[in-house]
Amino acid sequence: MKKIAVLVFGLLLSSVAMGAGADMPGPDVLIRNTVEDVLAIVKQDKDIQAGDQQKILALVDAKVLPHFDFERMTRLAVGRGWRGATPQQRQQLVSEFRNLLVRTYTSAFTRYRDQSVEVQPFEMPSGADEVTVKTLIVKSGAQPIAVNYEMEKTGDGWKAFDLSIEGASLVSTYRGTFTEQIQQSGIDGLIKTLVDKNQSLASAPLRKEAAK
Repeated sequence: MKKIAVLVFGLLLSSVAMGAGADMPGPDVLIRNTVEDVLAIVKQDKDIQAGDQQKILALVDAKVLPHFDFERMTRLAVGRGWRGATPQQRQQLVSEFRNLLVRTYTSAFTRYRDQSVEVQPFEMPSGADEVTVKTLIVKSGAQPIAVNYEMEKTGDGWKAFDLSIEGASLVSTYRGTFTEQIQQSGIDGLIKTLVDKNQSLASAPLRKEAAK
């Protein structure tokens, strides 16, 4: 869970960055040009660092969510079970999976400890509609953390549909858990599990992680 939180910390920062480019430049350019500004905001906002849940949720909702392809993320995470789900079940799965990611990992904002993000050299293949953007989360005194973003070009710009840390995919991590739950209790059982988890997270205050 801690590794996934680090993953999403990087994704949150980069997704906020992606929203800043009105002219929709390449995904690496969007990250490179704006991530420093985003980090500065997080560093200066004491409410976010202290775990102000409503403020963090509002920020994520306004700046981050538009740059995810949650339907594709959910479809990949659910795997084979997606084909057997009804349209209503699919809609519920997307909604609850989105809420799970947002509510579980808004705490990532309180983990900020003067990290920086370095975008690795990137060359856009001609005509590509899916690319991998490689970055490093760097902190003084610690080993850099490699985070890769799987992104797709849509009519609304570039959107993230998966990311990985040191080769561990966020979507694949959830797929294992979701597959087991579907085998045990079906799609409705998975939906109920997600609903219950989100209700629990919604009622629990964020706690600031101790500095390390």
